[in-house]
Amino acid sequence: MPEHENPHKTPRSSQWKLTLIVSALCLILFSLFLTPTSSSTSQSYSKFIDLVESDRVEQVTISPNRLEYTLKSEGFADNSEQIFTTVPVTQDTELPKILRQHQVEFSATPSNSGSGFWGFLQLLFFLFLLVNLGGLLFSRSQQGTASSFAVGRSNARIYSEGSMDVTFDDVAGVDEAKTELYEIVDFLQNKTKYALVGAKIPKGVLLVGPPGTGKTLLAKAIAGEAGVPFFSISGSEFIEMFVGVGASRVRDLFDRAKKQAPAIVFIDELDALGKSRASGGAFMGGNDEREQTLNQLLAEMDGFEPNAGVILLAATNRPEVLDPALLRPGRFDRRIVVDRPDKSGRLAILEVHARNVSLAEDVDLDKLAARTPGFAGADLANLINESALLAARNNRSAVTMADFNEATERILTGLEKRSRVLNETEKKTVAYHEVGHAIVGWLMPGTDRVEKISIVPRGIGALGYTLQLPEEDRFLAIEDEIRGRIATLLGGRAAEELIFGKVSTGASDDIQKATELAERYVTLYGMSDRLGPIAFEKVQQQYLGGMTNPRRQVSQKIAEEIDLEVKAVIDGAHQVAKIILWDNRELLTALAQILLKQEVLEAGQLRSHLGQAQSNERVDRWLQTGELAQNNLLTPALSNNGKTLKR
Repeated sequence: MPEHENPHKTPRSSQWKLTLIVSALCLILFSLFLTPTSSSTSQSYSKFIDLVESDRVEQVTISPNRLEYTLKSEGFADNSEQIFTTVPVTQDTELPKILRQHQVEFSATPSNSGSGFWGFLQLLFFLFLLVNLGGLLFSRSQQGTASSFAVGRSNARIYSEGSMDVTFDDVAGVDEAKTELYEIVDFLQNKTKYALVGAKIPKGVLLVGPPGTGKTLLAKAIAGEAGVPFFSISGSEFIEMFVGVGASRVRDLFDRAKKQAPAIVFIDELDALGKSRASGGAFMGGNDEREQTLNQLLAEMDGFEPNAGVILLAATNRPEVLDPALLRPGRFDRRIVVDRPDKSGRLAILEVHARNVSLAEDVDLDKLAARTPGFAGADLANLINESALLAARNNRSAVTMADFNEATERILTGLEKRSRVLNETEKKTVAYHEVGHAIVGWLMPGTDRVEKISIVPRGIGALGYTLQLPEEDRFLAIEDEIRGRIATLLGGRAAEELIFGKVSTGASDDIQKATELAERYVTLYGMSDRLGPIAFEKVQQQYLGGMTNPRRQVSQKIAEEIDLEVKAVIDGAHQVAKIILWDNRELLTALAQILLKQEVLEAGQLRSHLGQAQSNERVDRWLQTGELAQNNLLTPALSNNGKTLKR
């Protein structure tokens, strides 16, 4: 478990609660002692003299600053004692004489009677409140200062020796990256070996690659193998709304690492912190929080002494946005690519994740690895788990190959939705559409092998699908193979045109993919004979998908020629798909009828039918040259105005 260093927080809330309670009690006691016990009414001094002379006053208490007198009760209906007060006239020496004449009982109180004690108590109480208020304000200021320092502290999680249970044995499929990183571990454990030959370990190691390939897992393995303190933090944890906090956290992180050297500092998602300072835009300030934090990181990395024993490890899937100063030799001077695994790598990953899974005898992990090209380590781990969940759902004690096949389809095409009922017209349209994909794809070079076609709805919007799985890992695509892929994508729409004489919205996703591939064919791969080997797109995202590359600035004429070339590629592929389906129209109808009855066609049954599909010279010529002779485009029966086939 990581060791967290939480900042100590003051003041002590219990002490201030006690202070508030004592203050409240003092206020209550003070009010009880100083508040008069009886109510009195203030009268004028002349009124008081009139009452005395009319023999209505019974008793008088004379104080230096006031007179308190009581009237005789017979003057009131409720016989209650009435107490009145008045302020005496200064130096009225006649008052005692008047009181004796009218037989009024009177007394006097000393000028300092009780005033010293109550005055002292009052002064003490206010001094107490003043001291407590001052202490509270001082404590709050100290708390604010402490909080400011705490905000500037790094939130890195520290893994001590033996606290990480992940090792290199738990990482598979990235053997080259493991070899490079094991050298880092060996340096930390045997520094003398490298110092003897004058070797210096890289100050920074950057792991780059697509999401899910195991970059963070490799960092955990280093923490488990190195046996040294391992500081782990995300790049986004440095940036705050307060200016200077990020730089302070960088300083604190490296100070703590240096104190515990040899140590490893790992920053995940480095692109959140290390974006290029040139990408801020013309209206962005040059001294913002992110730039200050990056500058501090650059200074810390460049300030390391040789063989200091602190190694910076970072991971990102967007290396193209990192600041060039961060990638220069002397900082992140070693870049390790953690790419998607090949077939042998996928097999090793499947074996690691299947250790604790009960597998049936028919499970062939080698075959499964061959059927999952492009899957990253996280995808394969998810595949194993989904298969185990399917087996448990069906009350099986072991995971079968059928579970793996179903899990693969769920990941690639989505969840099966048999509750989505299609009407007869929709079913026929989907069936001919998918068979059209399958026939064209079977004849195209370089396309993935057709494994299954289905008209059972899956995922969000797929009413049917054609599952194609590659036979091997491919790293290059030849131009005729790209043309064949475009024709395969348009095979479904071509079948709808051929059979129904009209098209549906079901081909919208195919058209989108075909258009994108044709654009790359022309603007990125430079395969257009008319435009030549010129790249009109700027490749920006190396490891993240889902984002289009912006086009370079070109003239209006060139832009029009690009659009014409893209349209020519699409039109040619569309015509070829229709030609293939016309030549194999009987097979198209027969396969569609079987699919309508069974809903699913796969394996040997599907391949035995597709093996009857035939190509011709026109298709072969188009694949080789990208050109179709004008007299070879369409037969009358294939035109939009022609008759459709009998269904």
